[in-house]
Amino acid sequence: MTAPGRALSVELCTDEREFAALAGEWERLHRACPSATPFQSHDWLHSWWLSYGRPGRLRLVLVRGGGELVAAAPLMRVHHPLPALVPLGGAITDLCDVLIDDAVAAPGAGALADALTELARSALVDFREVRPGGAMERVYLCWRGPRHRMRDSVCLELPAAPMDELAGRLSSRHAQRLRNKVNRLTRLGVEWRVVRPEETEDALRRLLELHRLQWQGRRMSSEHMRPRFLEHLVRSVGPMARSGQAAVMEFLLDGAVMAVNVNLLSGGLAGTYLYGLDPQLRQRKVDVAVMLLHASSEHLTSLDGRRVLSLLRGDESYKYRWHPETVVNQRFLLARRRTAPLLAAAAGEAAVRHRAKKVLRGNHRPAHHR
Repeated sequence: MTAPGRALSVELCTDEREFAALAGEWERLHRACPSATPFQSHDWLHSWWLSYGRPGRLRLVLVRGGGELVAAAPLMRVHHPLPALVPLGGAITDLCDVLIDDAVAAPGAGALADALTELARSALVDFREVRPGGAMERVYLCWRGPRHRMRDSVCLELPAAPMDELAGRLSSRHAQRLRNKVNRLTRLGVEWRVVRPEETEDALRRLLELHRLQWQGRRMSSEHMRPRFLEHLVRSVGPMARSGQAAVMEFLLDGAVMAVNVNLLSGGLAGTYLYGLDPQLRQRKVDVAVMLLHASSEHLTSLDGRRVLSLLRGDESYKYRWHPETVVNQRFLLARRRTAPLLAAAAGEAAVRHRAKKVLRGNHRPAHHR
């Protein structure tokens, strides 16, 4: 552990082979950052870069103390719609952040801010989807140039608690309905299991097949059907399952796999990332949301430590039945004086989009990207 007060040095990594070689150091830093989510793991970010990165665009800001990696900002350079530095992860990543070792929280944030100031000479720093309390908040507070904080996506969160405790959040009538639905799962013989790490690839392929079947005839994200998405999931979730940062669950009925779900895990957070199901489950009156939550809550309560169960981005009406906490991600725009017009343009465009969405949505909640 780096001692507070030790001099920090900064380097910029633009080589994906060097990025790959950082795996061990990165994971130590990930464990030392209390606000880190599964989406900041090296397995997730490096795999994402291999599937979605563009040559020459990688910008990893690395801060070291005594040779040890104590802070990192995983970024890439983009040119459209504005020249900007944005976090790795793109649209398929629900939560973005920097990593800062808690032992050097203040100097680590200051070192990242200074390094980003240098990178912001000709580009806006546009850091989206930061969960409240994220390490990027510290960098924002250290920023000495033009800056702007905005609302980003909505996430809904529950305590990772047994179903009886979750039922206690509901009215007596709705709690009884929930128990009836859980009992129906038992009567039908629905079973679930966490697959072994060596089974992860087959389970993920099955998940995407079921996901396509579940959305057949309806609009769904085309990205989920592209080979690069499957390659990314297999490459990232497999190692994450081995290290305890992911759990792939299969749901069986009459011996056949009828659904597959992926939960991503970190020290204090679990997120329900993606699932696929056979439509026959709904034909047999299975409440899929109850099934997934029941299995996830049982699994999480069997693990050491208390976690928050995030339903991740999206505020669909069915999620509100559990009386979740509404958590709004943050978007941080950072600039220098010469790039302040870029900040103003990005903030203005975001405000227009937000107003347009409110008009289009009215009182209706949007369909989730999953």
